[in-house]
Amino acid sequence: MATSLEKERQQIAAEEEKIAERKKRLEERERELITKALDRSGLLKLSPDRAKGIFDLIRKLGPDEVERRLGE
Repeated sequence: MATSLEKERQQIAAEEEKIAERKKRLEERERELITKALDRSGLLKLSPDRAKGIFDLIRKLGPDEVERRLGE
C-alpha cells in the first residue's frame, strides 16, 4: 500500500511539473504577443523618457481607465 501511495505522489509531482512548464510556455507566448503589439503601435520607437512617462500614467490610472478615456 505504501508503495502505491508513493507512486501516486510521484505521478502527481510529474503532472504538476508538466503543468508548470506549460504555464511557463504560455506566459512566454503571451509576452511575445504583447511585445509585438507594442512594436506595431509605435510605442517601442518612443524615447525612453517619453515611453516611461506614458507607462507611468497607465500604471497610475489603470488600464481600464485609460481605455475608457481613449474610447471617448
